[in-house]
Amino acid sequence: MTASGPSAPDKGTGRLSNLHKRTLSAVVLIAIAVGLTWVGGVPFALMASAIGLGVFYEWHAITLDRSNRLTRGVAWACLIVVLGLLLLSHNGLLIIGILLAGAVLTAVLGGRQSGLWPAIGLLYAGFPSIALTFVRGDTGDGFAAVLFLFAVVWSTDIFAYFNGRALGGPKLAPRFSPNKTWSGAIGGAAAGVAAGVACAAFITPAGGVPIPLIAFVLSVTAQIGDLGESWVKRKFGVKDSGYMIPGHGGVMDRVDGLVAAAALLYLIGAILVKPETPYDILF
Repeated sequence: MTASGPSAPDKGTGRLSNLHKRTLSAVVLIAIAVGLTWVGGVPFALMASAIGLGVFYEWHAITLDRSNRLTRGVAWACLIVVLGLLLLSHNGLLIIGILLAGAVLTAVLGGRQSGLWPAIGLLYAGFPSIALTFVRGDTGDGFAAVLFLFAVVWSTDIFAYFNGRALGGPKLAPRFSPNKTWSGAIGGAAAGVAAGVACAAFITPAGGVPIPLIAFVLSVTAQIGDLGESWVKRKFGVKDSGYMIPGHGGVMDRVDGLVAAAALLYLIGAILVKPETPYDILF
């Protein structure tokens, strides 16, 4: 049917409506995330935990989990214990150890029936929640570190989307996500680095030299996280991870890049600085 046909205006209006919903949802989510990041403490840990619970629930739905009740029960129990400890303990290595032990036990109990999908889902949901909580910490530096993370990931996501739509060109990974392009990926990475540098300069004008490099690595990691989630959905024939967020789909659709970048930022800080104060790597 041509663009002048009777259904063309409805189709265009539908796209505009979806963009409006996507924008409104993003504004509301950003306001909530930044507000809880400012507050920190238990409220922020609860937000990080809610992300983990949402991701784990949708992961099971996407991967068509057929594991037995014992395997599911152990996986959920481990995740709840880990997320509960985030509210009570400052021992990052202990919490990560419990998560890894739970993942191993889940994999053993799952056996051939469900493979490694429940165990991978447990790590995918639990570790980023740990990472976000400890990157935030209880200090002003932790607040700044999370804002830096948000600035890089959100700028990457926004500019990759609009740059890719505007410029088009060769596909980035057509087997995993047919709509993503190299122009979008490059534009997103450039925007992520610029946003990270600007954020660091605003917070501490004499910021460290590795800030652009860290921003670039986090931006690329966020895009890999996005592609990874797209691959999982494509493998199981799912378009959206869920329907909780208007215009975006599910929780995983909204945080796929953030959880990957948060996990990497935590690892960098934990290895080079300290597991309980990873934010010191930045400021």
